[in-house]
Amino acid sequence: MKHTIQLLDVVALTVDLPQQGLRIGQVGTVVEILADGVFEIEFLSEDGATEVMAAVPAGNLLVLQYTSSKVA
Repeated sequence: MKHTIQLLDVVALTVDLPQQGLRIGQVGTVVEILADGVFEIEFLSEDGATEVMAAVPAGNLLVLQYTSSKVA
């Protein structure tokens, strides 16, 4: 089952975004839905300050799960 990306989902990048200084695997939070399939992601520094805000297509994101779900 594919998860639809929603506001406040925690996501990881599946590609490098060198123009924003972001690397594959970096974790951020969805803070806005910009268009169909495009999300504003907030990436924080280690001290919790906003480091980068980036528009990222859904295809470049992996939604992270914190609870177990039944796999068919």
